[in-house]
Amino acid sequence: MRDISVSEITNAVKKLCIDANYTLSSDMEEAICNAKNQEKSGLGKQIFGQLEENLRIAKEENIPICQDTGMAVFFINVGQEAHIVGGSISDAVNEGVRLGYTEGYLRKSVVGDPLLRVNTGDNTPAVIHYDIVPGDNIEITIAPKGFGSENMSKIYMLKPADGEEGVKNAIVQAVKDAGPNACPPMVVGVGIGGTFEKCALLAKKALTRKVGEHSNIPYVKEMEEEVLGRINKTGIGPGGLGGTVTALAVNINTYATHIAGLPVAVNICCHVNRHRSITI
Repeated sequence: MRDISVSEITNAVKKLCIDANYTLSSDMEEAICNAKNQEKSGLGKQIFGQLEENLRIAKEENIPICQDTGMAVFFINVGQEAHIVGGSISDAVNEGVRLGYTEGYLRKSVVGDPLLRVNTGDNTPAVIHYDIVPGDNIEITIAPKGFGSENMSKIYMLKPADGEEGVKNAIVQAVKDAGPNACPPMVVGVGIGGTFEKCALLAKKALTRKVGEHSNIPYVKEMEEEVLGRINKTGIGPGGLGGTVTALAVNINTYATHIAGLPVAVNICCHVNRHRSITI
């Protein structure tokens, strides 16, 4: 058993909040650069150039990549041999979010009640997903999620008879419905299987996978590549202004499901697909 203080967790979360919002991960930067070279539209190339300039300015001047610094979403793997001391892990995470968003001068976008709409003033509470795993470490992944793209997400409760083609059509339709509202070029996270809530979680987590890394399941990898090609033929393009690169990646996660169901969730993220991880 290894003791881990809640203060370590708070400090790690604070750093993750700031780093994720100031600097895009290297896989996303590389994807944007590659997409600019692939884009056939002159206007699309110009937009990609502007995105690259935006990333440079944010990095050099220590300012957020995007004005919507998102709702703080966490995936936390807690080693079953780790002993958290000094308080609650959830309280520690939320304290880290509070410090990160206030000291990092990040926009506070969270309201305490979905209908009363009063801003909490510090971007808490976070959305936290825990998994218990072997070992004595705690791995924390943050994925701040802006709601321009989040609002474009979909869940489809398909019938088993809809099959693989039905799943592909649903993903492409979700992207078409999103159009320019999701701030393309986008990353498309997809969850297939499980239950209503499980497929949504799979889709959200898929967005944290590095661009260019495919599923290790052969048919899923093929589906990722085919659907990405179909999306990029929609003509939505960068900024929704037309072009040949609408999405940078399609990441699909799957899970077992019931004999009577085929749940599919599509969680879209804009080009500011922020994710950072740290292990304590």
